[in-house]
Amino acid sequence: MLFGNKIRALRDEQGVLQRQLAAYLEIDTPMFSKIERGDRRAKRSQVTMLAEYFHVDEKEMLTLWLADKILDALEGEDSLALDAIGVAGKTIRQSK
Repeated sequence: MLFGNKIRALRDEQGVLQRQLAAYLEIDTPMFSKIERGDRRAKRSQVTMLAEYFHVDEKEMLTLWLADKILDALEGEDSLALDAIGVAGKTIRQSK
């Protein structure tokens, strides 16, 4: 819920309603609410649009979004999660 929490914080700071952001993203308000609660994943393009809307760093928003995806994939694998992340990180570094 890292991404959802960030959206909620930005929305609260700027006094923006969920329905306004839903309209901006061309989705319905319940769908936006699910994204904000972490019950549904935003599309990458929506993450970029939200970064633009809130005038925040796109890379930061995409990083939070991707971290949520990783955490979802590792859910329930607490004893192996850090090892798996280490292997993935090593593989990413080697591929550069």
